Amino acid sequence: MSTAAETSSDSRPGSSSPESGGEPRYGGTLRMLGPGGVDHIDTASAYYATSSQILRALTRQLFAYPATGDLSTPEKAFAPAPDLAVEIPTTANGGISEDGRTYTIRLRSGVRWDSTPPREVTAQDVIRGLKRLGNPGCGAGALHFYTSTIEGMREYCDAYRSAFENAAPTPRELADFQNGHDIAGLHAADDKTLVVRLLRPAHDFLNILAMGFASPVPVEYDDFLPDSAEFRAGIRSCAPYRLTRYTERGQEILMERNDVWRQETDPIRHQYVDAIHITASKEPGDVVKAKLDSGEVDLAWSFTSVSWARPEPGQLMTPRSYPGFALNPYIVFNLRSPNPATSDLAVRTAVAYAIDKVAIGDILDVLDAPNRPLHSAIPPGSAGHREFNPYPTPGDRGDSAKARQVLADAGYQDGLTLVAAVRDIGIHLKVMESVAADLQECGITLEFRKYSQAEYYGSLLSDPARAAAGEWDIAEPGFTPDWFGANGRAIVQPLFQTNPNAGTTNYGGYSDPDVDALIEQALAEPDQVRADDLLHEVDVRIMRDLPIVPILAFAAMTSRYHGKRVRNAVHVPQIEFFDITNVWLED
Repeated sequence: MSTAAETSSDSRPGSSSPESGGEPRYGGTLRMLGPGGVDHIDTASAYYATSSQILRALTRQLFAYPATGDLSTPEKAFAPAPDLAVEIPTTANGGISEDGRTYTIRLRSGVRWDSTPPREVTAQDVIRGLKRLGNPGCGAGALHFYTSTIEGMREYCDAYRSAFENAAPTPRELADFQNGHDIAGLHAADDKTLVVRLLRPAHDFLNILAMGFASPVPVEYDDFLPDSAEFRAGIRSCAPYRLTRYTERGQEILMERNDVWRQETDPIRHQYVDAIHITASKEPGDVVKAKLDSGEVDLAWSFTSVSWARPEPGQLMTPRSYPGFALNPYIVFNLRSPNPATSDLAVRTAVAYAIDKVAIGDILDVLDAPNRPLHSAIPPGSAGHREFNPYPTPGDRGDSAKARQVLADAGYQDGLTLVAAVRDIGIHLKVMESVAADLQECGITLEFRKYSQAEYYGSLLSDPARAAAGEWDIAEPGFTPDWFGANGRAIVQPLFQTNPNAGTTNYGGYSDPDVDALIEQALAEPDQVRADDLLHEVDVRIMRDLPIVPILAFAAMTSRYHGKRVRNAVHVPQIEFFDITNVWLED
């Protein structure tokens, strides 16, 4: 999941801890402020932590992660629980076939859309949601999770894109395609029974179904282009809240109680507050923190604060007080750019040698979260991670002399210029200024182009057309795996498997058929030790090709700071922020 946060290093003890909530209280408006913004508000394409925080209140999935105050045990925190589903499918209860390839999932009764009149959520709504992932205009960043597991999903998505290649389809044309084409592995046995047939057994399939991408959608969405202004005005909810105000890129969002939602049908969420009002702002973190302290704001939006026990010098970091590690930040090269330099391995190698990773870690120390220089594409705590360092520099401080020599040997004695896409906010500017200084020393000049966080992820990096137009050459995103534990696909598929479609999280357009095949082989391998070996081989090949430069392994953070009237501040495990459906207010 794309990661971005303005930060503070403080924490609030006592009344701000999850355990101090006391008896739940109902009512009031939860006020949120920060530099958030959303990439998308449509579950077909939303893949940004701040978007996921909002969609927690508006959407439901077959399975979900219960809110928790303890993320220290990934196997527990990232164990999906029934949400729309009645129970976890197993072979014992008939939910999983003996060959592990067929899932039969029964849906709860009483879960309703806020339509006119209210209408029950059905298995066909789940299928409709999955069919929308292949839309050619605003696709899913983790589409591979579904095309590599569900029988017929890849063929359906390929046909969907081909049907509208170089076209501007209308909502009706998209709906007609979706309604006129089946996915072989998806079948609604009746309104409350979904049958899913897999290509092969997948031990992480419930994690995949717990993603926002797997949300059901109502038939009303057939009338809208995905994530269009008309879509946002017509959003339907089957969750505790409904969207009543939404301005461009989520600069202001208001969610109010969904009157057709019932607590007895939802084991994951609650409806304590009357409304949730969110305002995006470029105010720096210390200003937002002051407003939290004064009581003007209850929660910060895209503003995280942690206070972990840090390891002793030289001690290996292990995910004990946090769920795992993010690839955050990293440098990604736009391999689609008309600037030939980004396609030159020598230039990418020079960048890898030039960057002072320790200096960037020092900048991010303000977060008070463990970080260390990272040398591989797969971070520690994720399946396939091994310690290796193909581009070593003394003390991870960078080696400008070696970088200059690599450039000179490749014919760049006079240097070169790259366009850098930069998030126009706080700490991300500091990180890119540090990178720019390192690259300047070896002869690479960065031309900054600044973007809001929402535009950065939502419409710049994820748009292959803008990449091909040369709007950027390098960028500095972050990525947190969508789950920890047995998460072999959670890094390599979204970031490195070929995905040239709108909505991609393979931002730079890296594509290697051998790497694609090796990823598929690793995911099909039933022996987890062998699968880990194959994932490491994927990592080695990626680092050979160098589509990215890893900078830090950064502890996957969660907020610890909030306003004084907030109670029950517990977290959604797969994102960095509080579960706004579990918070109540105490004046």
